[in-house]
Amino acid sequence: MASGVWISLGLYFALMIAIGFYAYRNSTASSEEYILGGRKLSPAVAALSAGASDMSGWLLLGLPGALFITGLASAWIGIGLTLGALVNWIVVAPRLREQTERYDNSLTIPQFLANRFPSRAMALRIVSAVIIVVFFSVYTASGLVAGGKLAESAFSTVFQSSPMSTYATGVSLTLAVVLVYTVVGGFLAVSLTDFCQGVIMMVALIIMPVVVLYGAGGGGVAQASETLATLDPNYLSWFSGLTVVGFLSAMAWGLGYFGQPHIIVRFMAIRSLGEVPRARNIGMSWMVISVVGAVSLGVFGRAYALRNGIEVADPETIFIVLADMLFHPLVTGFLFAALLAAVMSTISSQLLVASSSLTEDFYRLFLRKEAGEKEAVLVSRASVLLVGIVAAVIAWDPNSKVLGLVSHAWAGFGAAFGPLIVLGLTWRRMTGTGAVAGLVVGALTVMAWIALGWNESFMGGSGVYEIIPGFAAAWIAIYFVSLASAGQIEYRPAPVQ
Repeated sequence: MASGVWISLGLYFALMIAIGFYAYRNSTASSEEYILGGRKLSPAVAALSAGASDMSGWLLLGLPGALFITGLASAWIGIGLTLGALVNWIVVAPRLREQTERYDNSLTIPQFLANRFPSRAMALRIVSAVIIVVFFSVYTASGLVAGGKLAESAFSTVFQSSPMSTYATGVSLTLAVVLVYTVVGGFLAVSLTDFCQGVIMMVALIIMPVVVLYGAGGGGVAQASETLATLDPNYLSWFSGLTVVGFLSAMAWGLGYFGQPHIIVRFMAIRSLGEVPRARNIGMSWMVISVVGAVSLGVFGRAYALRNGIEVADPETIFIVLADMLFHPLVTGFLFAALLAAVMSTISSQLLVASSSLTEDFYRLFLRKEAGEKEAVLVSRASVLLVGIVAAVIAWDPNSKVLGLVSHAWAGFGAAFGPLIVLGLTWRRMTGTGAVAGLVVGALTVMAWIALGWNESFMGGSGVYEIIPGFAAAWIAIYFVSLASAGQIEYRPAPVQ
């Protein structure tokens, strides 16, 4: 491996760890600071932190890999996500920022739900915390799989003397670096590193498609289109091979945004309610650029590979293959850092949210109600380690698919929390009993749908993405159960200014 690659990666790792220690000195004195950064995030940091923690390794691996195989029809996943993110910023962000502070300064999503629906506070905290820890263990594993694939594709000769496989070494090193800055610096470290990682990811997704198209061996858009047409005349069709069910399943990814705790917690931490629109504009601009870049990479990366006789054994590694082939080692190192940034930004966010739930919704609720701030921060750090180890065990299989793991976890959160968050913030007649019903029905529907294989083959045809039945079932359960328990209205109106 060229020394330039290691210089770029070394600088990246040093920056992430330095940010962790900066945050340690400035924002870890209390639970509110460690878990939520003291609600002091600027619009730019909150926006890019939400985006980077959302996109994860699937943006540079899973999505380009899907487009590499199937063509432009897979781009509907990115379009659905973009629309979902926009609605999330408009509907959820301002209300969640205001209401989590109004409802007794809630620091976690389970805590907010308990304060919003006190009649079912205990059930909501327990069930939601269990769902968060279980699904985040799987979601975090998807990021570690991406780190393992990077090591396997790009560093096999470097780690060949390791007692573990190259893949396992990559998983371990990815987790180790994330744990350092997350355990040390908490939410502020995660948010600041996310900001830097978001910038790196966006720049990489601008550079890579441009070089693939117009660098040596590229030939431009026209040549790429001709090459792809020889492979499949419908490769660049938006609807080739896409059924109605397939289209709805792709677009339904956007429904997941409303229920992703690691994303919406950024809304809770923005400095003020008045800065939410600015954060939304920054975040959506970043997302559009990044998704377009990922789609272009998958499509034009396939054309480049065909034109130049490059064999890509695993389509999800097209970014890694091209980064290693086309650039000076210093730039290659930067591009590998972009992939690590995509992976690490999400892992760190998920670890922190899961550990926050373990601390606030288990430890301080059942084991040590009188625990002080220093003790709570210490337990949060230990919980980060615990969840990270569990995720590494799940990720240990080198045959794991990034997009598959992400899709299951995304659907689980989206169905369990999405309708609950949206209706809880907007519908005054929603009750605590309805909230519990939606949470349980959404999560169980997703798990049952996957277990029955209906996400792959339903009624003899194309599979239906599990978030669709899960989201619909949860919404219906909340609505009808709330009407049946109408005597429990627990909405607190905002104080008159």
